[in-house]
Amino acid sequence: MTTVELKKLFGEYTIARLPVLTPIPYWCDGEGFVNISRGEDELSVICLRERVPAGVTSEGAWACFKVLDPFVSGETGVLSVVTPVSENGIGVLAVSTLNGNYFLVRSRDAAVAVDALSAAGHRVA
Repeated sequence: MTTVELKKLFGEYTIARLPVLTPIPYWCDGEGFVNISRGEDELSVICLRERVPAGVTSEGAWACFKVLDPFVSGETGVLSVVTPVSENGIGVLAVSTLNGNYFLVRSRDAAVAVDALSAAGHRVA
């Protein structure tokens, strides 16, 4: 397997769930990773936990990792990198953008995830 370099992003993230037709909230934007997805039954926002206002439904505390090495289209991608993490019983939420790959694990599992990535030969900064 190819060695991949990753970076654990600063801060603690959360996943906020809003009604499907809610306009994209102003509070989610800013520094750090932000992902906004609208499905047929909800608007989900991943952002720094400190940004989510009281009263907004959100789930947990998450650590976010960025894959620093770019993947070329057609390669196995970010899911192959997180395999060692999921094989250690840690739930993973993977998100890709056009130019980047990210994944989140529960904050309480971040140290074990880093150990699993390192054991698989990857580098985590």
